[in-house]
Amino acid sequence: MRYLHTMVRVSDLEASLRFYRDLLGLQEIRRVERPEGRYTLVFLAAPEDVARAREEGAPCIELTYNWDLEQYQQGCRNFGHLAFAVDNIYDTCRRLAEGGVTINRPPRDGRMAFVKSPDGISIELLQKGEPLPPQEPWVSMENQGSW
Repeated sequence: MRYLHTMVRVSDLEASLRFYRDLLGLQEIRRVERPEGRYTLVFLAAPEDVARAREEGAPCIELTYNWDLEQYQQGCRNFGHLAFAVDNIYDTCRRLAEGGVTINRPPRDGRMAFVKSPDGISIELLQKGEPLPPQEPWVSMENQGSW
């Protein structure tokens, strides 16, 4: 058995690609348009997993966009979250915040943060290796909403 991907339904493909690809830094590895089924699938992988994802199917995220408008419950907290290891949690959170993303749980400890996708999916960001030394403005930031 091999883990393949996590599917996330998205209500606005362009907003979701802006978040996952442009701000979070994932890379699109494959796109499938199914006019007969009226949906689009976009597969994304973390930069360090792109080559493996293309060659041997390393785990990735599948964004499923149904062309006919559907309403999804915002993130369904019982789903849990997606998690990514990042090279520098402060730089990642800064880039996301500058892109208009709310940092729901700031990286006060230099190790962990949470944000949400445009569809309300919780995304955990974890610092690779040891936590970074605490620094402002993150140390003083309060949590924003749920994560």
